[in-house]
Formats: sequence, C-alpha cells, structure tokens
Amino acid sequence: MAAQFEPQIVLYDLACTKNICFSPVVWRIRLMLNYKQIPYMTIFLEFPDIEPTLKGLGLGPSDPASATNFKYTVPAIQHVPSNTYMMDSGPIAQFLESNFPERPVPLTSELGREIEAKARGLGGKAFQLSVMPREIGILSPRSQEYFRRTREAGLGFPLEKLLDSDKEEQAWATASDGMHAVSELMGTNKAEGPFVLGAKPSITDFFITGSLQSARTVDETVFQRFAKYPGYMAIYEGCLPYMEKKD
Repeated sequence: MAAQFEPQIVLYDLACTKNICFSPVVWRIRLMLNYKQIPYMTIFLEFPDIEPTLKGLGLGPSDPASATNFKYTVPAIQHVPSNTYMMDSGPIAQFLESNFPERPVPLTSELGREIEAKARGLGGKAFQLSVMPREIGILSPRSQEYFRRTREAGLGFPLEKLLDSDKEEQAWATASDGMHAVSELMGTNKAEGPFVLGAKPSITDFFITGSLQSARTVDETVFQRFAKYPGYMAIYEGCLPYMEKKD
C-alpha cells in the first residue's frame, strides 16, 4: 500500500483560470520546493481573497520598506510540522534553505545580483508592458475586477491603453541590446552547466525562469520574445525538470 502523502509545506499561490501557477514570484518558491523535492500542497487564492485569508492565518502586513505596494501578497507558506506561517519570497526562500538544506540553492552571489539587477532594469519595462495588460485575460471575473481597479489606479488609464503595438514593439527594441548583454552574462559559466553558477541552479535561475514561465502562461507570444536570447533560454530549459508540478 502506498504511503499517504503528507505535505511539509502548504503553498499559497495566485489563482488563474488555467488552474496552474503563473505568478513569477510564486514560481521562485515553487521551483525551490520542486528542486529540493519537498512534499507540498497548493492552495490557490483569488486576488481579492489574499488579504483576508492571510490575515486570518495571523500574518502581519508586508514591511513598508519592501518592494511591494500591497500589504498582503503571495507566495505565503505554512510549514506544517511547526505550524509556522510566513509571507514574501525572500524570507520564505531563507526559511526553506535553513530547514531543508539538502540540494542547496544559493540565495545570493555577486554574479546573480548583477544579472537580477540588469534583467529588471533592462527588460523589466518591456516585460511589464506586455504581460500586465494580458494577465487580466486568465483571471476569474472577481479577480479581473480587483486587478483592473488596483492597477488602473496606479496607471491612471485603462489597461488596454498599454496594448499599443507600436509602443510595445518600441519597448522591446529599446531593451534588445541590453537583454543580449545580460544573456551573455548569464552564460558566464556555461562550460560547467546551463545555470548562472554552472551545474546547479541558484535563486537567480529561479527568478529568471519564473518570469519566463509567467509570460508563457499569460501569452505564448510574449514568451517567444525571449527565444532570441540564448542565456535566458538555457536557464529556462535547464529548469524544466523542476517545473513539472505547477498546481
């Protein structure tokens, strides 16, 4: 008789109509769980249910100094053996690395920090311009209303206004040279393996892969924009074995 599945971690993820993970920040943690082979189960939350659910678990709001503009976000986890709850990908990654040290995942490196900063700075605007207005297409009606209301409050105009093909093409064209340079940087240790540090993945690889998989889930054509950059694709393809569990 097969042993009963006993999750060590409950992962709170963002719901979409495809019933799979699509959030880039949640993917970072999901990739880490999959790579470390930590047994876990997923609870998907609609956008408007994130804050009340996490409050109900006793979690406090995000640190005002954090990068997010929202008080409550996913990923969040419950560590089942200790009944510990936490939120935000940074603290969660540190917790997983401390409590599940087998198959270690480097959480920082000089090369990784440089790649992450340049990837955000050089390709981040084009990525957001293409992904954010299309994201609404894979959300439930309740989440669509929340997403539109909160994002348009910051933008000051309808999401659809971002879908100007000329502006989108210009954003990717502007980012192209920089993304080629970052792609080359990602291949610094390609003689040892497909990942940033060589043979084994680090959190930077999960950052890159999570972003690409988010784009792919939202719209395949956005993902294909990355296909011309060998460094991005080598990392993504290297992480494919750790992306089988998406739900």
